[in-house]
Amino acid sequence: MFHIALIEPEIPPNTGNIARLCAATFTDLHIVGVTGFRMDDRTLKRAGLDYWDDVKLHRHIELSDLYEALSDSRFLYFTTKSQKSYTDWKFEKGDCLIFGRETRGLPEELIEKNFERALTIPMPNKNIRSLNLANSVGIVLYEALRQADFFER
Repeated sequence: MFHIALIEPEIPPNTGNIARLCAATFTDLHIVGVTGFRMDDRTLKRAGLDYWDDVKLHRHIELSDLYEALSDSRFLYFTTKSQKSYTDWKFEKGDCLIFGRETRGLPEELIEKNFERALTIPMPNKNIRSLNLANSVGIVLYEALRQADFFER
């Protein structure tokens, strides 16, 4: 129904938690580029528990490979550098929700090139730079699923 794409994730437990979330919601998980860890890392596996067999995991060397693999998808980019809230967006089945590295987020040129589809999670406390990656994915994915009536089954 939806796709989650992580661009060069760096922290194994975040990716493991996101993988578990994807398994629980029948969401494909796409890892793009080089990770900051080995995919057989024990903390990654531990965070995903014994649900790895239920994860639809796809690896892509470049972002262009993701675009090619999901040519019918809309690509949405999540960043703290946008003023457009994810709650104001109308998600559609097949959307690919793209998140950047934990320490740097998405590359600025990628955000600039796709600014009309760059969304943010509002944070009232301006002293906080960003939310945890796994939390951010969960927040946005569940809103997308809610809008798509996923829970009406």
